[in-house]
Amino acid sequence: MIKRRLPLAIAIAFGLLTLIGLLFVPELSHLILGWAGFLAAVALLLGVLNLLLVHVTRLVNGRNLYSGILVLGMLGVFGLAIADARAITENGVATAFNWVQAPLEAALASLLAFFLLIAGFQLLKRQRSWGAILFLVTAVLILLSQALIATAILPESIRAMLQQIQNGIQNVIAVAGMRGLLIGIALGTIMVSLRLLSGLDQPYNK
Repeated sequence: MIKRRLPLAIAIAFGLLTLIGLLFVPELSHLILGWAGFLAAVALLLGVLNLLLVHVTRLVNGRNLYSGILVLGMLGVFGLAIADARAITENGVATAFNWVQAPLEAALASLLAFFLLIAGFQLLKRQRSWGAILFLVTAVLILLSQALIATAILPESIRAMLQQIQNGIQNVIAVAGMRGLLIGIALGTIMVSLRLLSGLDQPYNK
């Protein structure tokens, strides 16, 4: 019984202290959030080391190519970080990010547009609802307008009209959807926090 009540009491106490600090004592909330940030950094470091150990084991036992690439990448970035800290290199990590990470993200983002378009067609095949039609029409309009705006074949007036349509979709429909999602996430976070503070949910005891 004590093993179940002690973590519950600690969680409720720190939750209430953080809430009181955010409302009335900013210094207290900064102290607790600093502790939480330190623990998160330690957990992240342990997770990275565990990931490295797992893939080194796979590389040694099974000679996995992908594990070898991951291990070399991690060790290379770690070496660049040490070199930057000792002033041996200048912006080595940033250079590696710009040469490797940024192009990969751009390639994945460009593929994501086609994946969404294919998903819209598949969704329309399975169920022909207004939501599926709206999703597919929006994806097609965004892709076509982006492609036509980038070309110099169309007159400037038509390109300006397409730019206005694209901005309207992005600034009205997309922003409204994102704000709705953020409001839902905020309400869900509040409900989960209240359940944790009241002791209804105890994930740390599982």
